[in-house]
Amino acid sequence: MTSLERVATILQHKEADRVPVYPLINSISRNYQNINYPTWSMDIDKCAQSIISATDDIGVDVICSLIDLSVEAADFGQKIIYPEHDAAHPALDNRLLPDIGSLKTLQPIDPTRTPRMSDHIRLCQTLMNERGTTHPVVAFVFGPLGILSMLRGQSEIFMDMIDDPSAVHDALSAITETLVIYCKELMKTGVHAVMFDTLFASQSILSKEMWDEFEGPYIERLSRLVHDNNTMVMIHNCGNGIYFDAQIKRMEPEAISFLFPPDDCADFSETKAKYGDQTTLIGYITPSWLLSAEEEEIRKECREEMDTCKKDGGFILATGCEYPSGLPSDKAKIIVDEALRSGQY
Repeated sequence: MTSLERVATILQHKEADRVPVYPLINSISRNYQNINYPTWSMDIDKCAQSIISATDDIGVDVICSLIDLSVEAADFGQKIIYPEHDAAHPALDNRLLPDIGSLKTLQPIDPTRTPRMSDHIRLCQTLMNERGTTHPVVAFVFGPLGILSMLRGQSEIFMDMIDDPSAVHDALSAITETLVIYCKELMKTGVHAVMFDTLFASQSILSKEMWDEFEGPYIERLSRLVHDNNTMVMIHNCGNGIYFDAQIKRMEPEAISFLFPPDDCADFSETKAKYGDQTTLIGYITPSWLLSAEEEEIRKECREEMDTCKKDGGFILATGCEYPSGLPSDKAKIIVDEALRSGQY
């Protein structure tokens, strides 16, 4: 089976030749071109070749276009800091939306005419051209509420939700109008799925009711758009106590990438029992743990996760969030090798 055939089978909740495997190796791919983080983030041709080289060398089954969470915010006009060895992030002391009144001034933008989103579209096209017949290519999009938090600040947005919810909705509406165009352009490249990062949809950040009120309607609209274009919807959320139920109701995702059990499950076994027939589970190796874990510990964890979740398909062995950016690829290769050794059906 090719990786594309393997993942397609698993997503249909059928057993393939083995469990697909995908430690989220995005940023470490820069090492394959010997470039620093800013170059990898902003030179999209080198970024594409890095991801392709890492995919081939490590042997992962999925390609995801995650660069950093600032792609969309940068194009709205947020000042972004580009550290040499870490992911880009907003300038914390220079937010695009400095006060609650500014939320109502935010306007939609055309992502085909802005630098980072248009580059990301081109990245997805390159990845599809180079590996789209052998690997599923997943376009990564930050959710509307996450983008707004980049422009305004997370703690500030929490207060805005209480002080002036209509202003928050005005800003979210403008962002969503932009993401509608963005998702349409991403899907024109032929990507197999769009993965939305729903950062706020977990107990570690917002209550379920507040997430559903503020992001639910907008992410539902975007998910319907993706499904209406015969493209799969995926979710990434590495928060503690992720809201599987609310997100499945809103988004009907084909897969969810996660790190912790959802808020209504005690452990991963219950997660598989409760949700394993509703969506494909992607996870859930702890990335920070890999920094100190020994080889046999990693192999044991992989075997235990596969034993828990692989029955009847619907499971991709992965890290629950991005593979540590400063860690060599050796431990990613161990994860892949153990899937080949022990993930057979």
